Amino acid sequence: MSNRVFIFDTTLRDGEQSPGCSMTVSEKLQMARKLIDLNVDLLEAGFPIASEGDFEAVDRISREFPEARVAALARACPLDIERAARSLEKARRPRIHTFIATSDIHLKYKLKKTRQQVLDEAVAAVRLARQYADDVEFSAEDGARTDGDYMEEVARAVVDAGASTVNIPDTVGYSTPDEYAELIGRIVRAIGERAIVSVHCHDDLGLAVANSLAAVQAGARQIECTINGIGERAGNCSLEEVVMAIKVRKDRLPFETGIATEHLYSASQLLASLITFGPQPNKAIVGANAFAHEAGIHQDGYLKDKSTYEIIDPRSVGVPEGKLVLGKHSGRHALNKRCEDLGYQLTREELNVVYERFTAAADRKKGLTDHEIAALVDDTLAQRSAAAD
Repeated sequence: MSNRVFIFDTTLRDGEQSPGCSMTVSEKLQMARKLIDLNVDLLEAGFPIASEGDFEAVDRISREFPEARVAALARACPLDIERAARSLEKARRPRIHTFIATSDIHLKYKLKKTRQQVLDEAVAAVRLARQYADDVEFSAEDGARTDGDYMEEVARAVVDAGASTVNIPDTVGYSTPDEYAELIGRIVRAIGERAIVSVHCHDDLGLAVANSLAAVQAGARQIECTINGIGERAGNCSLEEVVMAIKVRKDRLPFETGIATEHLYSASQLLASLITFGPQPNKAIVGANAFAHEAGIHQDGYLKDKSTYEIIDPRSVGVPEGKLVLGKHSGRHALNKRCEDLGYQLTREELNVVYERFTAAADRKKGLTDHEIAALVDDTLAQRSAAAD
């Protein structure tokens, strides 16, 4: 089995349909351009049946970025599939992504259909989609909570009908890595080399990235994810986290993606500027504190050798460099380095005095700015000079 893992970005579809993340067509085009710079393998541009704006976004992205593989989402019904096909008419490499729920919970309470009815509709949807596109993906909504025997039956049937990718989503973020890997491994064995098995994990229990990586180890070769992990409820598998986990831990994850990781930070920043919120400061890879160090012990190690506390070169994800945040937990070493950066050469005695005043000030506020540190040093030196006179 190939070790190449395809990155299917759904920032503009699943991500965009969540609260606070709606984008206009022009904003989707801006984000699509950055996703292409990032070199995602597939770009899910929208859900064309949902609105005129989504239809236009898929159409415009297909026209303006001919090099991109563009996907459009459609429920497993003719109206949706035909609408998706029309939106993709100008795409050089279109994918129709059709789905229907397969778990007994969804069949009983949402669809009110039998397993056989859902199986028949899934097969019919894939066959219809294949009339419009050679590349068809089928998703079994709530696949992670679907009976294993039935999930295997559905997967075999849609591949027989022409699906080249079968997605088994953890739609509600319920699964655990070992459990999910067991199901994914079963589906991989069931369909063999005839189709790629894809995963789409939500983060309701904070396990979306872990579940996606476990699935890849079990044989999945496509991960569906979003920038900053945006998406329904607690969000989706974070693109930047899953990609960097694969890149950094090749000893445990011997796989490859085609992602140009140096664009990760700028992609995160662009998305934050287009929607109503950005990533939390402690967000892995792209958060404001991801490469920031305040604790004195950490700062001392970092200044001696960055590898002591940084497992990722910030420049590899587009962050210029790590940073030392000077606050009440900082040590003399870090303070002296910042003073040197600001143009001061302090004696040991001067540094001790400045450090005492710095920690007293830092105890009263959440960190000191460079301007405040410079003022503190100037005042200290002036007082010592006056005392000497």
